Amino acid sequence: MPEVINTDVIIIGAGPVGLFCVFELGLYDMRACLVDVLDKVGGQCAELYPEKPIYDIPAFPIITGQELTDNLMKQIAPFSPDFLLGKQAEKLEKTAEGWRLTTDAGDCVTGKVVVIAAGGGLFSPKKPALPGIDAYEGKSVFYAVRQAERFKGKKLVIAGGGDSALDWALFFAPLAERVTLTHHRDGFRAAPDSVNKFKSLCDEGKADFVVGALSGLEGDAPNLTGVTVKTKEAGEKTIPADYLLPFYGLTMKPGAVANFGVETEGNLVKVDTEKFETSVPSIFSVGDINTYPGKQKLILSGFHEAALMAKGAFAYVYPDKKFRFQYTTSSSNLQEKLGVAG
Repeated sequence: MPEVINTDVIIIGAGPVGLFCVFELGLYDMRACLVDVLDKVGGQCAELYPEKPIYDIPAFPIITGQELTDNLMKQIAPFSPDFLLGKQAEKLEKTAEGWRLTTDAGDCVTGKVVVIAAGGGLFSPKKPALPGIDAYEGKSVFYAVRQAERFKGKKLVIAGGGDSALDWALFFAPLAERVTLTHHRDGFRAAPDSVNKFKSLCDEGKADFVVGALSGLEGDAPNLTGVTVKTKEAGEKTIPADYLLPFYGLTMKPGAVANFGVETEGNLVKVDTEKFETSVPSIFSVGDINTYPGKQKLILSGFHEAALMAKGAFAYVYPDKKFRFQYTTSSSNLQEKLGVAG
């Protein structure tokens, strides 16, 4: 049955940055409701690489996407946000009090502020154009690693030349029976350190690299026995494989955000860098879906944006109050909200 929720701030997107918005808003007594098309929180971190290590979160030398999501959920628990998961934001209307958001399931959320934290928008993996690949998907062909244990001791073919392909090749090299990375050219769009480490593994005989394009799958679907690659030097080559992990990136669509009336640049939402407000007053945007001069698509950048957004949102939620910045380490009031001793 459709839900009706009244809140202060409507957050579209429940990825890491959307979740951290709840914390920053909650510090100043602003309630939040998060709407996400996925059926769980965490966004791309939880959906596409829950077990992939992340190295650039301050104070965590290494943390997985799922661990980061779990920690954020613990951090925002004191503020008791509402969630509408598995629901797509479909229609946004201006009201006398603020905004009314309707989902594709008929849910209605009202609030004084809207925050677009939809990451890259609606996303789906780019799939290799291989005959019959659909019959293998979910059994021996995967576009994300959700259970690393499944691939231990197995023969893996990883396809792609970006960070995800290199990172997973490095991760599984000591765990799998054999890891073969294939890419259409002898070059990568990945961090130089990762490239150097992978080349060292190949030199040591601990991994393989094949330059070529995927051309076919072998095996009785859905069970894979080999991946065929078309190479320039040797023509068609079949690599024994239990699993194929293609990492060709994502196809991004802005979804209903494109119809919200905010100024965009390509599929990204333009914002200022003082409050991360869009061209429409009281609609803000944080995280990968926004753009501004010098923008870097990093989770930690989104956390910074969330903090400044909260100050801007306060003016709409509490127009008669003065915003007073407080440090969580020294404010007994804030510590009480968080349930910690001063």
